[in-house]
Amino acid sequence: METETLVEQAQADGVQFVNLQFTDVLGAPKSATLPVARLGEALERGVWFDGSSIEGFARIQESDMFLRPDPATYCLLPWHSAEHRPARLLCDVYRPDGEPFPGDPRYVLRQMTARAEDMGYRFNTGPELEFFIFKTDGAPRPVPHDVVGYFDFSPRDQAQHVRSEIVRALQALGMEVEMSHHECAPGQHEIDFRYADALTSADAAITFKYAVKAVAHTNGVYATFMPKPMYGIPGSGMHTHQSLTDLQGRNLFYAPDDRYNLSRLAYHFIAGQLAHARALAAIVAPTVNSYKRLVPGYEAPVYVCWAQINRSALIRIPRFGPGQSGAARAELRCPDPSCNPYLAFAAMLAAGLDGIEKQLEPPSPVEEDVYEFGPQELTSRGIPTLPGTLDEALDELVKDEVICEALGEHMCQAFLRVKRAEWDEYRMQVTDWEVTRYFEIL
Repeated sequence: METETLVEQAQADGVQFVNLQFTDVLGAPKSATLPVARLGEALERGVWFDGSSIEGFARIQESDMFLRPDPATYCLLPWHSAEHRPARLLCDVYRPDGEPFPGDPRYVLRQMTARAEDMGYRFNTGPELEFFIFKTDGAPRPVPHDVVGYFDFSPRDQAQHVRSEIVRALQALGMEVEMSHHECAPGQHEIDFRYADALTSADAAITFKYAVKAVAHTNGVYATFMPKPMYGIPGSGMHTHQSLTDLQGRNLFYAPDDRYNLSRLAYHFIAGQLAHARALAAIVAPTVNSYKRLVPGYEAPVYVCWAQINRSALIRIPRFGPGQSGAARAELRCPDPSCNPYLAFAAMLAAGLDGIEKQLEPPSPVEEDVYEFGPQELTSRGIPTLPGTLDEALDELVKDEVICEALGEHMCQAFLRVKRAEWDEYRMQVTDWEVTRYFEIL
């Protein structure tokens, strides 16, 4: 919308306040709230703020920055009452000289998608964010809100009405919801929204997480996107469907005569992601807890291979029906919802484009259950594994010039600094498991 049109829309909607949102390096939403009377000025000139207090942004002597709202992201926040309903605008972050701030995650993704468009490609993604709903008892506790399982339909699914409210909220936010269902673990859920270009999908993922938590709160429960909140059950992933189209929208991953209906371009893209998988893990599975999910036995991918029917593979090729060539895609299964979707999609795209530029070829598909393979068979078939810890993943990231270049020097250094500190804090903790295991016997 034009500035004048957007201001008129906000007035017609009865908006009193506008939340200007952006994310830090970790993907945590940040916000500055303006009276609606200042919306026109914000759209025309931006809004100054202190960036030195935002994780991964600037040093205190470089703190001045400003936000430019993206008019295309205007929406009302439906979980507020009608008389006090605020609007929301996502923003891009700029330096005082008017140049985009390289530590803005949205800018990092914009840069990578612009590079793809220069090559004639548009990157499309469809993330599937899983989450848990827990009861709250003063503070959130890992007590499932229900006791049903995957796709179950039962009166015992106490969270079904919460899911329905979340879907209605997402639709009110302008998101096209395709399906919602109960996931494998008690208290675990998934709501899928429409496949779109990477920036739109990343914006939607940020909005999705914010909306899920807000609606859960209004229902007296707690939603978490923590990858592995409880021992012994499946964790939450963010399986991401991906494809490249040309600038006219034709799917470049499709080939009618191939066994998997994949083009050579698609194979090169897949090969690039497999080649960079160990470094990519640091960005798409970026927490200490992420590596409690990435273990054999819980449908989370650990082995760097690809297939169609094998859900233990890192990359899966989903089937599609006759006449649906636009649905040809590759599903990367290692991301989890703790990641910053802007950085995740930028890194995923960089890896795929590297495969295309270098004409890399993927290894043969592995349709068997890789969890059944022993170390000798994994070695003989040349199947690597993902890093086993965040520390190991960060070491791989440092060595990967393609992924680091995609992030940019500022973002890469900020990410590494924050995540090294997270690992150091974790490794110095004394956990309940250690006390139980060692206290009496040593």
